[in-house]
Amino acid sequence: MAALARLPWPLQRGLGRALGALLRVTMGARRRIAQRNLELCFPELDAAARTTLLHEHFASLGIGLFEFARAWWGSVDPMRKGLVVEGLEHARAARANGRGVIVVSGHFTTLEICGRLMCDHIPLAGMYRPHSEPAMEWAVKHGRLRYAAAMFTKQELRPAVKHLKQGGFLWYAPDQDPSRGESVYVPFFGRPANSLSSTHQLARLSGASVLAFQHVRRKDGGYTLRIVPALRDIPSKDATADTAQVMAAIETMARAAPDQYLWIHRRFKRQPDGSSPYAD
Repeated sequence: MAALARLPWPLQRGLGRALGALLRVTMGARRRIAQRNLELCFPELDAAARTTLLHEHFASLGIGLFEFARAWWGSVDPMRKGLVVEGLEHARAARANGRGVIVVSGHFTTLEICGRLMCDHIPLAGMYRPHSEPAMEWAVKHGRLRYAAAMFTKQELRPAVKHLKQGGFLWYAPDQDPSRGESVYVPFFGRPANSLSSTHQLARLSGASVLAFQHVRRKDGGYTLRIVPALRDIPSKDATADTAQVMAAIETMARAAPDQYLWIHRRFKRQPDGSSPYAD
Protein backbone atom coordinates (compact mmCIF):
# COMPACT_ATOMS: atom_id res chain seq x y z
CA MET A 1 0.00 0.00 0.00
CA ALA A 2 2.88 2.37 0.71
CA ALA A 3 4.20 1.77 -2.80
CA LEU A 4 0.77 2.04 -4.44
CA ALA A 5 0.21 5.34 -2.62
CA ARG A 6 2.83 6.93 -4.87
CA LEU A 7 1.15 6.16 -8.18
CA PRO A 8 -0.44 9.10 -10.05
CA TRP A 9 -3.93 9.81 -8.80
CA PRO A 10 -5.74 9.41 -12.18
CA LEU A 11 -4.11 5.99 -12.55
CA GLN A 12 -5.15 5.05 -9.02
CA ARG A 13 -8.77 5.92 -9.76
CA GLY A 14 -8.76 3.70 -12.84
CA LEU A 15 -7.04 0.87 -11.03
CA GLY A 16 -9.43 1.31 -8.12
CA ARG A 17 -12.49 0.79 -10.29
CA ALA A 18 -10.90 -2.31 -11.83
CA LEU A 19 -9.94 -3.62 -8.39
CA GLY A 20 -13.49 -3.03 -7.21
CA ALA A 21 -14.85 -5.13 -10.09
CA LEU A 22 -12.38 -7.88 -9.21
CA LEU A 23 -13.41 -7.79 -5.54
CA ARG A 24 -17.06 -7.99 -6.52
CA VAL A 25 -16.36 -11.21 -8.42
CA THR A 26 -13.98 -12.83 -5.93
CA MET A 27 -15.50 -11.77 -2.59
CA GLY A 28 -18.68 -13.79 -2.96
CA ALA A 29 -19.73 -13.69 0.69
CA ARG A 30 -19.27 -9.92 0.95
CA ARG A 31 -21.07 -9.39 -2.35
CA ARG A 32 -24.05 -11.33 -1.04
CA ILE A 33 -24.07 -9.27 2.17
CA ALA A 34 -24.05 -6.06 0.14
CA GLN A 35 -26.83 -7.36 -2.10
CA ARG A 36 -28.95 -8.23 0.92
CA ASN A 37 -28.32 -4.86 2.56
CA LEU A 38 -29.41 -3.07 -0.60
CA GLU A 39 -32.56 -5.19 -0.74
CA LEU A 40 -33.35 -4.31 2.88
CA CYS A 41 -32.54 -0.62 2.65
CA PHE A 42 -33.80 0.24 -0.84
CA PRO A 43 -36.96 -1.85 -1.39
CA GLU A 44 -38.27 0.88 -3.69
CA LEU A 45 -35.54 0.12 -6.26
CA ASP A 46 -36.03 -2.64 -8.80
CA ALA A 47 -33.48 -5.43 -9.21
CA ALA A 48 -31.67 -3.72 -12.11
CA ALA A 49 -31.23 -0.48 -10.15
CA ARG A 50 -29.90 -2.37 -7.12
CA THR A 51 -27.45 -4.27 -9.34
CA THR A 52 -26.19 -0.97 -10.74
CA LEU A 53 -25.81 0.39 -7.22
CA LEU A 54 -23.95 -2.78 -6.18
CA HIS A 55 -21.47 -2.35 -9.04
CA GLU A 56 -20.99 1.32 -8.15
CA HIS A 57 -20.41 0.39 -4.53
CA PHE A 58 -17.61 -2.04 -5.34
CA ALA A 59 -16.03 0.52 -7.68
CA SER A 60 -16.16 3.01 -4.81
CA LEU A 61 -14.67 0.39 -2.50
CA GLY A 62 -11.75 -0.20 -4.88
CA ILE A 63 -11.07 3.53 -5.22
CA GLY A 64 -11.34 3.83 -1.44
CA LEU A 65 -8.47 1.39 -0.95
CA PHE A 66 -6.19 3.69 -2.93
CA GLU A 67 -7.53 6.65 -0.96
CA PHE A 68 -6.60 4.84 2.26
CA ALA A 69 -3.09 4.33 0.92
CA ARG A 70 -2.70 8.00 0.04
CA ALA A 71 -4.12 9.16 3.36
CA TRP A 72 -1.62 7.05 5.31
CA TRP A 73 1.50 7.13 3.14
CA GLY A 74 1.08 9.44 0.15
CA SER A 75 0.35 13.00 -0.83
CA VAL A 76 -3.22 14.33 -0.80
CA ASP A 77 -2.40 17.42 -2.84
CA PRO A 78 -4.38 16.12 -5.86
CA MET A 79 -7.45 15.75 -3.61
CA ARG A 80 -7.14 19.32 -2.37
CA LYS A 81 -7.80 20.57 -5.90
CA GLY A 82 -11.51 21.23 -6.28
CA LEU A 83 -12.14 20.48 -2.61
CA VAL A 84 -15.36 22.00 -1.24
CA VAL A 85 -15.63 22.49 2.53
CA GLU A 86 -18.93 23.64 4.02
CA GLY A 87 -20.21 24.30 7.51
CA LEU A 88 -16.99 25.08 9.38
CA GLU A 89 -18.88 27.88 11.10
CA HIS A 90 -20.97 25.21 12.85
CA ALA A 91 -17.81 23.63 14.26
CA ARG A 92 -16.57 27.00 15.47
CA ALA A 93 -19.95 27.80 17.05
CA ALA A 94 -20.09 24.47 18.84
CA ARG A 95 -16.65 25.07 20.32
CA ALA A 96 -17.11 28.77 21.11
CA ASN A 97 -17.95 28.20 24.78
CA GLY A 98 -14.97 25.90 25.31
CA ARG A 99 -16.95 22.67 24.98
CA GLY A 100 -15.52 19.71 23.16
CA VAL A 101 -17.14 18.52 19.96
CA ILE A 102 -17.95 14.95 18.90
CA VAL A 103 -17.86 14.82 15.09
CA VAL A 104 -20.01 11.87 14.03
CA SER A 105 -19.62 10.17 10.67
CA GLY A 106 -20.30 6.72 9.26
CA HIS A 107 -18.30 3.95 7.65
CA PHE A 108 -18.01 5.26 4.11
CA THR A 109 -15.38 4.30 1.54
CA THR A 110 -14.23 7.94 1.65
CA LEU A 111 -13.73 7.89 5.42
CA GLU A 112 -9.94 7.93 5.50
CA ILE A 113 -9.12 10.41 2.76
CA CYS A 114 -11.82 12.85 3.83
CA GLY A 115 -10.76 12.60 7.45
CA ARG A 116 -7.27 13.63 6.44
CA LEU A 117 -8.61 16.48 4.29
CA MET A 118 -10.80 17.76 7.12
CA CYS A 119 -7.77 17.81 9.42
CA ASP A 120 -6.49 20.70 7.30
CA HIS A 121 -9.36 22.70 8.80
CA ILE A 122 -10.22 21.09 12.16
CA PRO A 123 -7.76 19.36 14.55
CA LEU A 124 -9.61 16.06 14.67
CA ALA A 125 -8.69 13.25 17.02
CA GLY A 126 -10.09 9.82 16.27
CA MET A 127 -11.40 6.67 17.91
CA TYR A 128 -10.84 3.25 16.41
CA ARG A 129 -11.15 -0.45 17.12
CA PRO A 130 -7.69 -1.95 17.77
CA HIS A 131 -6.53 -4.68 15.38
CA SER A 132 -5.31 -8.07 16.55
CA GLU A 133 -2.76 -8.19 13.71
CA PRO A 134 0.31 -6.22 14.87
CA ALA A 135 1.26 -5.01 11.39
CA MET A 136 -2.24 -3.64 10.77
CA GLU A 137 -2.36 -2.01 14.20
CA TRP A 138 0.96 -0.28 13.49
CA ALA A 139 -0.21 0.83 10.04
CA VAL A 140 -3.47 2.32 11.34
CA LYS A 141 -1.86 4.28 14.17
CA HIS A 142 1.22 5.33 12.23
CA GLY A 143 -0.83 6.36 9.22
CA ARG A 144 -3.52 8.30 11.05
CA LEU A 145 -1.15 10.04 13.44
CA ARG A 146 0.39 11.72 10.39
CA TYR A 147 -2.62 14.02 10.40
CA ALA A 148 -4.91 13.35 13.40
CA ALA A 149 -4.47 15.28 16.64
CA ALA A 150 -4.60 12.01 18.62
CA MET A 151 -5.87 8.44 18.33
CA PHE A 152 -7.81 6.59 21.04
CA THR A 153 -8.91 2.97 21.00
CA LYS A 154 -12.55 2.36 21.85
CA GLN A 155 -11.37 1.04 25.22
CA GLU A 156 -9.57 4.31 26.05
CA LEU A 157 -12.67 6.10 27.28
CA ARG A 158 -11.03 8.25 29.94
CA PRO A 159 -8.40 9.80 27.64
CA ALA A 160 -11.09 10.46 25.02
CA VAL A 161 -13.35 12.16 27.58
CA LYS A 162 -10.39 14.21 28.84
CA HIS A 163 -9.65 15.32 25.28
CA LEU A 164 -13.27 16.48 24.90
CA LYS A 165 -13.32 18.24 28.28
CA GLN A 166 -10.25 20.19 27.14
CA GLY A 167 -12.22 21.48 24.15
CA GLY A 168 -10.97 19.00 21.56
CA PHE A 169 -12.65 17.57 18.49
CA LEU A 170 -13.23 13.81 18.44
CA TRP A 171 -14.19 12.04 15.22
CA TYR A 172 -16.29 8.92 15.78
CA ALA A 173 -18.15 6.44 13.54
CA PRO A 174 -20.64 4.45 15.70
CA ASP A 175 -22.68 2.86 12.91
CA GLN A 176 -21.60 -0.78 12.87
CA ASP A 177 -23.21 -3.67 14.74
CA PRO A 178 -20.99 -3.92 17.84
CA SER A 179 -19.47 -7.09 19.20
CA ARG A 180 -19.14 -5.48 22.63
CA GLY A 181 -20.07 -2.29 24.44
CA GLU A 182 -23.41 -0.78 25.40
CA SER A 183 -25.87 -0.81 22.53
CA VAL A 184 -29.53 -0.27 21.74
CA TYR A 185 -31.81 -1.09 18.83
CA VAL A 186 -32.81 1.98 16.80
CA PRO A 187 -34.19 2.42 13.28
CA PHE A 188 -31.77 2.50 10.36
CA PHE A 189 -33.30 2.54 6.88
CA GLY A 190 -36.57 1.53 8.51
CA ARG A 191 -35.19 -1.60 10.20
CA PRO A 192 -34.01 -2.27 13.78
CA ALA A 193 -30.23 -1.93 13.93
CA ASN A 194 -28.12 -2.83 16.95
CA SER A 195 -26.16 0.38 17.53
CA LEU A 196 -23.53 1.59 19.98
CA SER A 197 -24.83 4.19 22.42
CA SER A 198 -21.28 5.51 22.86
CA THR A 199 -22.04 8.93 21.38
CA HIS A 200 -24.61 9.49 24.13
CA GLN A 201 -22.16 8.24 26.76
CA LEU A 202 -19.27 10.39 25.53
CA ALA A 203 -21.43 13.50 25.35
CA ARG A 204 -22.91 12.83 28.80
CA LEU A 205 -19.51 12.32 30.44
CA SER A 206 -17.77 15.23 28.71
CA GLY A 207 -20.49 17.80 28.10
CA ALA A 208 -19.50 17.85 24.42
CA SER A 209 -21.84 18.87 21.62
CA VAL A 210 -22.43 16.53 18.67
CA LEU A 211 -22.06 17.45 14.99
CA ALA A 212 -22.40 15.31 11.88
CA PHE A 213 -19.63 15.14 9.26
CA GLN A 214 -20.72 14.33 5.72
CA HIS A 215 -18.08 13.51 3.11
CA VAL A 216 -18.70 12.68 -0.53
CA ARG A 217 -16.56 11.78 -3.53
CA ARG A 218 -18.18 13.72 -6.36
CA LYS A 219 -18.70 12.52 -9.94
CA ASP A 220 -16.16 15.10 -11.15
CA GLY A 221 -13.47 13.45 -9.01
CA GLY A 222 -13.46 16.12 -6.31
CA TYR A 223 -14.61 15.89 -2.70
CA THR A 224 -17.17 17.74 -0.64
CA LEU A 225 -16.81 17.91 3.14
CA ARG A 226 -19.77 19.24 5.11
CA ILE A 227 -20.27 19.88 8.82
CA VAL A 228 -23.95 19.68 9.74
CA PRO A 229 -25.28 21.88 12.61
CA ALA A 230 -25.23 20.41 16.11
CA LEU A 231 -27.68 17.58 16.76
CA ARG A 232 -30.28 18.87 19.19
CA ASP A 233 -30.67 17.89 22.82
CA ILE A 234 -27.71 15.51 22.97
CA PRO A 235 -26.99 14.37 25.58
CA SER A 236 -30.48 13.79 26.90
CA LYS A 237 -31.42 11.33 29.62
CA ASP A 238 -32.47 8.81 26.97
CA ALA A 239 -29.62 6.86 25.36
CA THR A 240 -31.98 5.28 22.84
CA ALA A 241 -33.36 8.63 21.66
CA ASP A 242 -29.87 10.09 21.33
CA THR A 243 -28.60 7.05 19.42
CA ALA A 244 -31.63 7.13 17.13
CA GLN A 245 -30.87 10.75 16.26
CA VAL A 246 -27.26 9.88 15.45
CA MET A 247 -28.28 6.93 13.25
CA ALA A 248 -30.85 9.10 11.46
CA ALA A 249 -28.09 11.59 10.62
CA ILE A 250 -25.88 8.79 9.25
CA GLU A 251 -28.78 7.39 7.23
CA THR A 252 -29.31 10.81 5.66
CA MET A 253 -25.64 10.89 4.66
CA ALA A 254 -25.82 7.34 3.27
CA ARG A 255 -28.86 8.21 1.16
CA ALA A 256 -26.99 11.20 -0.26
CA ALA A 257 -24.12 8.96 -1.48
CA PRO A 258 -25.48 5.39 -1.45
CA ASP A 259 -22.63 3.93 -3.51
CA GLN A 260 -20.09 5.10 -0.92
CA TYR A 261 -21.60 3.59 2.24
CA LEU A 262 -19.98 0.35 3.46
CA TRP A 263 -22.67 -2.14 2.48
CA ILE A 264 -20.38 -5.16 2.83
CA HIS A 265 -20.83 -5.00 6.62
CA ARG A 266 -23.61 -7.07 8.25
CA ARG A 267 -25.37 -4.03 9.67
CA PHE A 268 -28.52 -5.94 10.67
CA LYS A 269 -26.93 -9.22 11.74
CA ARG A 270 -28.66 -9.22 15.13
CA GLN A 271 -32.36 -8.51 15.34
CA PRO A 272 -34.41 -8.03 18.54
CA ASP A 273 -36.09 -11.41 18.06
CA GLY A 274 -32.73 -13.18 17.62
CA SER A 275 -33.09 -13.65 13.89
CA SER A 276 -30.71 -12.54 11.13
CA PRO A 277 -31.61 -11.48 7.58
CA TYR A 278 -28.35 -12.89 6.19
CA ALA A 279 -27.99 -16.39 4.79
CA ASP A 280 -24.30 -16.70 5.67
